[in-house]
Amino acid sequence: MQTELEIIYRDEWLIAVNKPSGMLVHRSWLDKGETRFVMQTLRDQIGQHVFPLHRLDRPTSGVLLFALSSEMASQMMPKFAGRDIHKTYHAVVRGWIKEGATLDYPLKEELDKVADKFATAEPEAKEAVTEYRPVAHAELPIPMGRYQSCRYTLVEMKPHTGRKHQLRRHMHHLSHHIVGDVNHGDGRHNRLFRQEFECHQLLLHASQTEFQHPVTGENLVIDAKVDEVWRRVLEGLGWGSAL
Repeated sequence: MQTELEIIYRDEWLIAVNKPSGMLVHRSWLDKGETRFVMQTLRDQIGQHVFPLHRLDRPTSGVLLFALSSEMASQMMPKFAGRDIHKTYHAVVRGWIKEGATLDYPLKEELDKVADKFATAEPEAKEAVTEYRPVAHAELPIPMGRYQSCRYTLVEMKPHTGRKHQLRRHMHHLSHHIVGDVNHGDGRHNRLFRQEFECHQLLLHASQTEFQHPVTGENLVIDAKVDEVWRRVLEGLGWGSAL
């Protein structure tokens, strides 16, 4: 029996779920072996069609918003294309980020090995802006490389643009790789978290989405709590009350 999704907001126009890490948003020919998707699971769970308004990468957890009609989807999509939707993410990264800043670092679109294998033109770099700030710091007495301990930061990030893998790539650019990132991260720290905390997922969570409701006009804030793996990591790093 399939586990139900956690619905964190619902009215007659919109519905939001707390997407589990590792779950695809919708069916894709690139992942033919997958059998469970947020879109189909939610549709079956509530007994009506849903229309995805944005996406979260497969390993990312957190707030995922759907419209309950194609008309509402048409109204909401421009908000996501523009900058009317304010998203907040949290991540565990290697190293200590000592102060907040805004990174303005353009990114070239990452081409997919399968879907884009016939692409010939080199993608142009597009504007990519991420605001970030440290929330908490931790140090583990475990030697790694030339260091006698491992340092980590719980960081809050607010993307001002929506480029593919933007947060993961921006943290990589700063050499503060997100723990659990197999494409842009640091394998040594990923292994350490698997061994110490049984963490086999990306520690990137879409914790909050804020926007003006298109029908009621109210300022809507939708929050998503972190999962058990996150809780285990937070406790292990002494950040039990940080999120």
